[in-house]
Order: sequence, then C-alpha cells, then structure tokens
Amino acid sequence: MRNKKFANQDQVEQHNSFKQFKRWRQERVRKLKLKDYSYRVPQGETDLPFLASNRELPSITWIGHSTFLIQLGGLNIVTDPVWSGQMAFQKRLAPPGIPIKDVPPVDVVLVSHSHYDHLSIASLRRLTGGRQLLVPAGLSSKLKLKGFNNVREFHWWESVTIKGVKFTFVPSQHWTRRNPWDTNSSHWGGWVMETAGANRADIEPHSKQQTAESIKASYQETAAASAWKAEQPEKKKRAVRHAVPASTIYFAGDSGYFRGFKEIGSRFQIDVALMPIGAYEPEWFMSPQHVSPEEALQAFEDTGAKWFVPMHYGAFKLADDTPREALDRLEAERCRRCLEKERVIVLPLGETWKLT
Repeated sequence: MRNKKFANQDQVEQHNSFKQFKRWRQERVRKLKLKDYSYRVPQGETDLPFLASNRELPSITWIGHSTFLIQLGGLNIVTDPVWSGQMAFQKRLAPPGIPIKDVPPVDVVLVSHSHYDHLSIASLRRLTGGRQLLVPAGLSSKLKLKGFNNVREFHWWESVTIKGVKFTFVPSQHWTRRNPWDTNSSHWGGWVMETAGANRADIEPHSKQQTAESIKASYQETAAASAWKAEQPEKKKRAVRHAVPASTIYFAGDSGYFRGFKEIGSRFQIDVALMPIGAYEPEWFMSPQHVSPEEALQAFEDTGAKWFVPMHYGAFKLADDTPREALDRLEAERCRRCLEKERVIVLPLGETWKLT
C-alpha cells in the first residue's frame, strides 16, 4: 500500500507536468496584467452566539475557498480547513469569514484531498474540539506523522456514521501532490453528509419537474444572495422565505467535469450541493481538474440537487480567472439554462444560511 498510486474513474490526462506548468506560468505573466482583482467577496454578519449554541438547526457558513462550517445533526463539521493568509507567494484576496479563534469546537473535519489550498496543517492544529478527521485513502499516515491520531481514511463509496450523521466519500476527477515525490499517493473526492432517515431508499425521489413556485415557497433568501444580486442591473426586493430542512449536503471538493456527478446523484437525494466554480482558466490547462462555472451548473443538474452553493473562488489567485468573472459566467449560464434564480445561493463570507 505504501507505493500505491490512485487514479480517476476515467482515463484523463491531468495537465500537471512541470513542462505544462511552466507554459501556463509564462502565459500568466502576460494575462494577469490585464486582470481586474478589485472585486472582493462580501463579508456578511456572523452570528457567533447562534453558531456556538446551535445543535438542532442545519446551517451552512462559508469561511472562504472550500472551507465551510456546516452544522448538521448536532455536529459541527469543517470542510477542507484553510485559514492561511497566503498561498505560495499570493496573499489571500479576502479574509476568512470567521476568524479561526471564533470557530466553535469542531466534531468532524472532512478533507477532500491533500493540496495545500484544501488542507492546511497549521489551520488544522488550531481548531478546537474532538476533531475526528475523515480523509481520503493514503492520507492518514501523513497526518499521523504530524501528530493527528483521530484520523480515519476512506476509499470511494465507503461510509461512516457519527452520532446519526452518515458521511460517504464519493468520487471526483482530480489529483494530489504536496511535494515532488508524492504525486497521487493519496486519493481525492467529495463528501456526502446525510442525517438519519435521509438515505435514498427512505424518501420519495426528487422530481426534476418541480415548479419555480414550489421552490420559491421553500427558499429562505439570505444576505448571501442579495449581497451579490444587489450589484446586478435589475434590483428587486424579495420577501424572506423559508427553506425546507436539508438532510443531505454534498461537498464536491475539487473536480473536473466527469460522469461521476450523475452517479452521485443516482445514489443520494441531495438537498444542497457545494460546488467549485473557480480556478478554471486557462481551460486547456485546468479543465481536467477544475470545472468551469458552466460545467459546475451542469454537474449540479446531474446530481439532481435542489440548491447550488458556489465555492472555490475569491480567496486565492490559483489560476487566471477572477472572482468577478467566475460569478458573471455562473449567472450568465444560469440564465441560459433557465434555472430558477432562487436555487443558486451566493453566500457572503461568514454569514450563516439557516436551513429552517
């Protein structure tokens, strides 16, 4: 097992060689001079007393990039813990939504893969609580060498239930490397979180013919959506609406577009999909490992999820696209697909979406 190399479901060429990386860097020097990074992801108001005391209401709080604080089934769950102030030589574009010192005690940490923008050892050390680490196969030994003992690793489709919440490690199309010698020595994937009674056999399948009226009637508008929508040409005030209780949340991690999204959707009844939309340009280089905003919406429809929450943008300059470009392309594609506006939840940093 020590020398095991992990692979994707499909044979796809990952553009991660040093030769390809060098070509991209040379192109990037010219492109970045024309890019506008003035846009910053809005900072919302964080309800720390609620987060500290909540053990009943499902909630989602975006810390930034792929880091979320998810409260589900009485558990405090953190995904891909990264509070780092910079990535390589690039400073963080916007501060984390919640300072790490203010994060309530964490019960479970979910890691999608080992890349530095998804796993910060320094951030992991600073989190408080029991911190049961659920990680991809091949990664536990590295974490144990760093002093973390409460670690369990998973292959695709393997699950564990913790205090009534079931966690399943699901496929993605990506790769891993933390140093020049450990390429693909650990796996990569996403996580599906289900509360008791939420498995597919126990609930009626979600109809893709659900009307816009029924979705609007079950949606709670947050400052998340309005913060971004306020910048759009058409400004409309909407009444606060209530969301149905979410029992299944899909955290996609990092991925290129692949057939696995449909399989994930066939196995789970997903309420909320946390999907990446950034680090896609240039697409000749990034597409095998990162979906574009358009592909993210296709993946969302493949899963059959009810709500789409974008992530993996606005924190670091990982590629040539900007946060504004990612959001604009997402909105343009939503309109092209005639997808109900209320199903795309654009969260500001630090604000909590309460799934009441």
